[in-house]
Amino acid sequence: MLDTLVPLFGGLPGGPELIVILLIIVLLFGAQKLPKLARSTGEAMGEFQKGREEVEQELQEMRDGKEGEQGSQEPTPGAETSTDDAVIGEAESGTTADTADTETGTEQN
Repeated sequence: MLDTLVPLFGGLPGGPELIVILLIIVLLFGAQKLPKLARSTGEAMGEFQKGREEVEQELQEMRDGKEGEQGSQEPTPGAETSTDDAVIGEAESGTTADTADTETGTEQN
């Protein structure tokens, strides 16, 4: 049907259109205010870029956190040895929570 694609808004402005737009801007704002306008536009673009990077970094941290949570659901060998060491320490000292009263220092059977 359509042999060519028709742009929705007529396409991007070319060379002559950009010159006309720049002339209109100079007439509206004046030549003296253009450096201030360009500076404030650059600062605004910099702030926008910084905000975008912060959001992307937060999203990446959230993705990394979800991946870390999925990996931490599996038991790790280091966690098992730490609880085993505590049990071994109690067995070597001969005291457990059932047999020793720490406040009075007396044994209960």
